[in-house]
Amino acid sequence: MVYRQTRRFLRSKSRIVGMILNPIIWIVFFGIGWSRIFKGPMEIFGGVDYLTFLAPGIFAMTIFNQSFISGVSVIWDKEFGFLKEVLVAPTSRKESIAGRIFGDSIVATCQGILILLLTFSIAKLDIFGILPSILIGFMLALAFTSFGVSIATKMESMEGFHAIVGILMLPLIFLSGAIYPIDAMPEWMRIIAYANPMTYAVDGARLYLVGTSKFPILIDWVILVLIDIVLLGVAMIAFERVKLG
Repeated sequence: MVYRQTRRFLRSKSRIVGMILNPIIWIVFFGIGWSRIFKGPMEIFGGVDYLTFLAPGIFAMTIFNQSFISGVSVIWDKEFGFLKEVLVAPTSRKESIAGRIFGDSIVATCQGILILLLTFSIAKLDIFGILPSILIGFMLALAFTSFGVSIATKMESMEGFHAIVGILMLPLIFLSGAIYPIDAMPEWMRIIAYANPMTYAVDGARLYLVGTSKFPILIDWVILVLIDIVLLGVAMIAFERVKLG
């Protein structure tokens, strides 16, 4: 399943192009535009310029977008009968969907790595923070691929899946500290941000790449690991119970 999801992505040229262009659009039209307003290092951004502050957020956002939306392929495979063929294999449903989730998570992480390398040309990032940031990115991908699969197993149409994901994506991005600091949010918004799994991936990546963070790095890691365990378990149970017709 890991191999299949990886090959499936590499054969889809439109996905590869979209994966590259979408974060670049954010960096150019959002990051560079706002950086002209927030000139130079600022205390609110941890003593760095806005583009440097934004770069880990774009990295996490790229992985988040690609991993969350990957759940739609479950609906596609249900509709065209591929999942019925998977069930013939000598393995459990849980193992099959876990392999699929890991495959999509690897793909999403690789997309994030490409964008991360591109941001080094415009932001002042620590090259030694790349490897731990990639691991954090994979943890983020695993969480939201699992979440996307859990939603997809309950859906009958791709339109319904896209509608739900579309409603959730923007709030999760803006409430993660990826675009602006959590401390700049109103109190009620901060409470929601603390419950957002993406918050801790952005915070951890920003510490490794920029040197500034909101939480101790141990908290980021512990929460990401716990969220991965819970969401992966939920996805496996949800898929085991789904009726494929």
